[in-house]
Amino acid sequence: MTDELTSLSFEDALAELEGIVRQLEGGQLRLEDAIKAYERGAVLRQYCETRLNEAEARVQAIIQRADGTLDAKSMD
Repeated sequence: MTDELTSLSFEDALAELEGIVRQLEGGQLRLEDAIKAYERGAVLRQYCETRLNEAEARVQAIIQRADGTLDAKSMD
């Protein structure tokens, strides 16, 4: 992934992806612009999916102790 993409927050990437979907659904883009938008959307989708998987792994790594306190276990 490019540095430009990895500097985006998940929320910003998702918002951009949603905007691309609206443009493509609108059907008003020229063919070349639609192809470029689709390519960008595919990259953003993969980025968002990766970020979600990372977040899920972090959440799953949190365990609850018997006394109710939370602790993070090693993901190794």
